[in-house]
Amino acid sequence: MARAFENLKAAAVLVCIASILAHGQPTQAQSLSNKPIRIIVGLVPGGATDVTARLIAQKLSESLHTNVYVDNRPGAAFETALRELTNAPPDGHTLFMISASVVVTQPFHKNYPFDLATMTPVTEVSNGPFIVVSRKTLPFKTVNDLVAYGKANSGKLTFGSGGGAGSSLHLAAELLRLRTGMTIVNVPYKGAAAALNDLLGSHIDAMFDAMPVQVPQVKAGNVVGLAVTSPKRSPALPDVPTMNEAGFQNFVVTNYFGLLAPPKTRPRLQNSCATKSQRRLPCRILSSSSTNKE
Repeated sequence: MARAFENLKAAAVLVCIASILAHGQPTQAQSLSNKPIRIIVGLVPGGATDVTARLIAQKLSESLHTNVYVDNRPGAAFETALRELTNAPPDGHTLFMISASVVVTQPFHKNYPFDLATMTPVTEVSNGPFIVVSRKTLPFKTVNDLVAYGKANSGKLTFGSGGGAGSSLHLAAELLRLRTGMTIVNVPYKGAAAALNDLLGSHIDAMFDAMPVQVPQVKAGNVVGLAVTSPKRSPALPDVPTMNEAGFQNFVVTNYFGLLAPPKTRPRLQNSCATKSQRRLPCRILSSSSTNKE
């Protein structure tokens, strides 16, 4: 059932994106089969944003019979990636995989050179919670164990922040710090994959991360899943409690992934997707099945 639902989600994304591309100018539609489509990711390979982009690229390649590839442009608080996007022609052949981290970056950086409101929204791909995990060599079984350790060992508990300072993963850790009063050391990374590598190597103690990346790690016993940030437990990890169950009421943090096109790319699906319209993602057609389905 879960696999079938995931396939349905991927198919829905493809319908939305393919319609946008196919309804471009006639010359663009005719050349779609032999002109590559690039999906820019502003983080290093291996994290949830990159993995999601590669899944979409694979399915789009199969559906459109053209080369769709992921172009990783990490660094500079997503400025490198957004510069690539804004400099690209608005012909539907360059897309950008956006996540919650990208959205919160702009307010945190004075004189940020890009305004996300000027980009063209395409579709939301998926959304879901984070999970807080710790390295398996620590004696943590619950998130309260982690908090107790952080309070008893001031300045020693290290949290990896995929996406760097100000990312959604960093802010989730900061929210936990503020709610508990413990002291943590933030260790920024250009992507969650790099942070996970250091967690597996016992170079950091804990991190928040997206569920798709951490579920196999928890199941394999490589890390310890302490709590998820959704209102309900995830069917993918039914033994991992929610933050609410751990005593942190209203600790609900949601991540999402979507696609943007360059500025001045006319949205092609505003009418057909009007009933599912969102403020900046008018084709919000997907929601996470891994957290809210019972």
